[in-house]
Amino acid sequence: MQKDQILKELSFKAIRSSGSGGQHVNKVSSKVELHFSIATSEGLSDNEKERLLKKLSGKLSKDGIIILTSQESRSQHRNKELVIERFLNLIQQALIVPKVRKKTKPSKASKRKRLDAKKQHSEKKENRKKFRF
Repeated sequence: MQKDQILKELSFKAIRSSGSGGQHVNKVSSKVELHFSIATSEGLSDNEKERLLKKLSGKLSKDGIIILTSQESRSQHRNKELVIERFLNLIQQALIVPKVRKKTKPSKASKRKRLDAKKQHSEKKENRKKFRF
């Protein structure tokens, strides 16, 4: 992943923020919307693109574009910083390759311990029964 290349490929759109806020909110576009196309990105390898498309399938539009928004701050610049930070975290988390699980067998001691416990439990229940001659 080439962070600098990816940051150049981001496109932004400023929109009027929703919610309460009075006159100021009605005339200032402080909400920032980030758009990033995974398929056309040159900062990602083919393997990374494939992994992102699979992992982020729920967050992609029909065109395969990630759209993130931020309207937490009243400042457009701060919202832009926040949405970039969130985008980079999302990409980094999606690119983490999970460790492959190695199959293991239980040891002889653990098998013996389990069978002894079963035997003790069985004897305890057997001793509760009424004794017949």
